[in-house]
Amino acid sequence: MKLRNALLAATVLAAPVAVHAQPVDGLYIGAGAGGNILQTEAVKRASNGPSNFGKGSDYRFDAGPVVVGSVGYGLGNGLRFELQGAFYDNKISRLKNGGAGVFRQTSAGGDEYKEGVFANVLYDVPLNQFGLNSPVFPYVGAGVGYVHNQINNGHIATVFGNGAPAQYLRTTGQNDNLGVQGIVGLSFPVYSLVPGLSLTAEYRFLAEIGGRSYNEQYFAPRIAVGTKQKFSTDDFNHSFLVGVRYAFNTPTPAVVAPTVAPQTQTVARTYLVFFDWDRADLTDRARQIVSEAAQASTRVQYTRIEVQGNADRSGTPAYNQRLSLRRAQTVAAELVRDGVPRTAIDIQAFGDTRPLVPTAAGVREPQNRRVAIILR
Repeated sequence: MKLRNALLAATVLAAPVAVHAQPVDGLYIGAGAGGNILQTEAVKRASNGPSNFGKGSDYRFDAGPVVVGSVGYGLGNGLRFELQGAFYDNKISRLKNGGAGVFRQTSAGGDEYKEGVFANVLYDVPLNQFGLNSPVFPYVGAGVGYVHNQINNGHIATVFGNGAPAQYLRTTGQNDNLGVQGIVGLSFPVYSLVPGLSLTAEYRFLAEIGGRSYNEQYFAPRIAVGTKQKFSTDDFNHSFLVGVRYAFNTPTPAVVAPTVAPQTQTVARTYLVFFDWDRADLTDRARQIVSEAAQASTRVQYTRIEVQGNADRSGTPAYNQRLSLRRAQTVAAELVRDGVPRTAIDIQAFGDTRPLVPTAAGVREPQNRRVAIILR
């Protein structure tokens, strides 16, 4: 007996906690950071201006940082809605000339900032329903929102090869646009560390609708300062982020180690009461089993009676938790009607975390819809 108890205790300590990620059900928050690539911006000017820059040219940018933050709500079926804020920064690296003159650049600088607020719709793809046991969970989404753009200290200094004096181009301005984005991501739940916490990796594509308009002004030695003129440009941005997401309504995994009983302790007796799908009322057969457990409690010596409610995985974790509690309370009330003292009954609810038959999410498994009556 001592050897068996020792082996049982060692097995419990060595076994990992199995945590099944569930679709987000309720409020969640998220944050991410990474890098973004701003595509070359094709400039469209009304005129050449007092230089050879031409009506068309290209602004080019270095890759820069991006950070996002979001708050959202999951419906428990994979569908999520969220409000997201984002900040982008890209440094101007060069200007490709669209005019007749051939030039080489001597310097370029300045930043283009973007700040955006988006409303997103996302869907977590349920791989487990397709029979795929994967540690990561893909999701896709799309969003629309408001984007504020600003160029800060934009400047290009050039020397032309056709004998023209060196010229200096300064770019300033800010404007607001409608933005649309597509989202593809992966989440990796780490519920064994913190229930509800997931690591994320994402790609986001942002496009601004309608183009943008900035001011340009030219300066050159012995040439009058050029008048300001506006130019318009498109905007396409690629972002790659890693981050975290925390869902507030995630139940804590139940990890219960069985008590190692002394040799003289009576073996616990267990009675299983099964329920119809999404029901918490007793069938005739269920009442008979409860009655047998109540009668047994008068013939054996016990210290407590545990009534443990369970549910299958066809509902959300939060709903299953409430359903398992209702089932346990129904059985406890029937035991009291059969003569068991209420003070001797300990009601517990485990939701869908203790299946007799492991299944994927959404599966209706009769053996998992049960209440266990344990006489200890």
